Amino acid sequence: MSDPIEFEEEEFDTQFNGQTLRRILGLTKPHWPYLVGFVVLIAGAAFLDSYFTYLSKLIIDDGIVARDRAALTHTLTIYGSLIVVQALTVFGFIYFTGILGERIRYDLRKQLFAHLQRLSLSYYNRTPVGWIMSRVTSDTDKLAELVTWGILDTSWGFFNILTAIYFMVIIDWRLALIVSVVIPAIVVVAIQFKKKIIVEYRHVRKINSKITGGYNETITGVRVIKSLGRERENLEGFGELTGDMYRAGYRAAWFSALFLPAVQLISALAVGAVIWYSGWQITSVNIAGTTLSIGGIQAFITYVTFMLWPIQEMARVYAEMQQAIAAGERIFSLLEAEPEIQDRADATDPGTLRGDIEFDDVTFYYEADSPVLTDFSLKVRQGETIALVGPTGGGKSTIVNLICRFFEPKRGTIRIGGMDYTHMTQHAIQSRVGIVLQTPHLFSGTVRENIRYGRLDATDAEVLEAARIVGADEFITNLSKGYDEQVGEGGSLLSVGQKQLISLARAVLANPDIFIMDEATSSVDTLTEVLIQQGMDVLMEGRTSFVIAHRLSTIRNADRILVIDNGEIAEMGSHAELLRAQGHYYRLYTQQFRRELEKEYSPFGEAASPPEAVFATA
Repeated sequence: MSDPIEFEEEEFDTQFNGQTLRRILGLTKPHWPYLVGFVVLIAGAAFLDSYFTYLSKLIIDDGIVARDRAALTHTLTIYGSLIVVQALTVFGFIYFTGILGERIRYDLRKQLFAHLQRLSLSYYNRTPVGWIMSRVTSDTDKLAELVTWGILDTSWGFFNILTAIYFMVIIDWRLALIVSVVIPAIVVVAIQFKKKIIVEYRHVRKINSKITGGYNETITGVRVIKSLGRERENLEGFGELTGDMYRAGYRAAWFSALFLPAVQLISALAVGAVIWYSGWQITSVNIAGTTLSIGGIQAFITYVTFMLWPIQEMARVYAEMQQAIAAGERIFSLLEAEPEIQDRADATDPGTLRGDIEFDDVTFYYEADSPVLTDFSLKVRQGETIALVGPTGGGKSTIVNLICRFFEPKRGTIRIGGMDYTHMTQHAIQSRVGIVLQTPHLFSGTVRENIRYGRLDATDAEVLEAARIVGADEFITNLSKGYDEQVGEGGSLLSVGQKQLISLARAVLANPDIFIMDEATSSVDTLTEVLIQQGMDVLMEGRTSFVIAHRLSTIRNADRILVIDNGEIAEMGSHAELLRAQGHYYRLYTQQFRRELEKEYSPFGEAASPPEAVFATA
């Protein structure tokens, strides 16, 4: 049963989140040598960029204007040598940045995937697949880009500005002071724009999750969509989502686009101030009694214009940082999600689940005001086969989900072998429970790999024996590549019956202590059902088994049949006992299984006698 709580996208504060940024930057900590390496090399490359401009001043003033060939040759030699050094530093920091980015992506996705494995089933019941996929794919990319190329561009810009100011002070400290005034102005502009940009990018990331979920549902449900002719309606709904994302993205791009011209305008004012002040110095003697040289003026203008590119790059990185923070907030919210089911500190592995299973006044609900089970009690003996029948939503699936400890009782106790199962580790329980579902799920790979999925150390002979036991060996050997045949994504290359037989073989091979069959024969033909039933009989022998029933053949031989209605046991007994009682089970039987009964007792598909006559002899 699915958790009925509707998922709501988590809302985040619209203010700049420095804590989130620190956590994002903290992703580099395990790989600090790469970070330090490329920052040091960037600092060296930025220094050389500014030094080249200073060398150009020397070439003009000491070489060309002074007509000193020796000084010109000397300066050009230094210039040419440093070009080679700069090329090596650029190669180094790009290499370190690339390696750091891949390592961060690897760590982050591995951490997310590992965390997703620990989360309880309830998390997946209420969280859309698209939301999770967006976190693991596009959001991790944005974080990796920020902490690698974003840091690279920001560091390069910072060191370029710093070294440019340093050389400007050497040339003329008064003029350098004038240029330095633009930096606080740019900071003020950034503060004003960042508030607006981050709001829009948060909205973009939120809508992106919904779009990813829409893609997932459309692709997985394509057969239903086409059979019902829902293409046009789905396109209209999807168009509304993409339209919302376009408008949010447009607003974010609008503010980002305004950011750069504002920075350029302030920088252009600084260039104008340099030109005006330089012209004034050329035509007059300054306070120190010297005039600014032609090479000095040229170097100053170059430094100011040279600062424009780093400032623009830092502005671009800043805009992208807003996206990364919005993505980081959602990634960290996923990583901070706590599993609802957690092992106790003293939890142990008893080594087996063989023993009686007891529900002692168990109450369970997904929402507090809508209980599914209320004070539910049941004792199942070791090796007993229990069939669960009843109306949809009555609590059948909840019972088996509690046994598997996918959920835990809100009140009451479940004991296995006399031991409260919360004192056992989740792995101890779930690794010893075999489940065959109504809709079998196979994983991309071969038939052999899917059968071996629950027991990787099984030999090929054991895989073949498991398939033979459930009657799957015949169809598998008729496949073009036999057990090495690819099953396709989700088993799409096989029929439902074939997938069911493989999933049953997988359960046989895992050799579970408890076996659960959830409507496993409801979607297969009669011949395949016979094969599945034969496999079930072998698998249930000597094991405690629970069968959520749909067809007559899966429940007639059960030790006990429980009619579950509104979270309570409405009736309990063997097949024959419940038919004679003519209560809930009798009515369900006549309503749901009449057609199967008629076919069973008549070779022509018509009832040989009224159902009541059959019940009397059952």
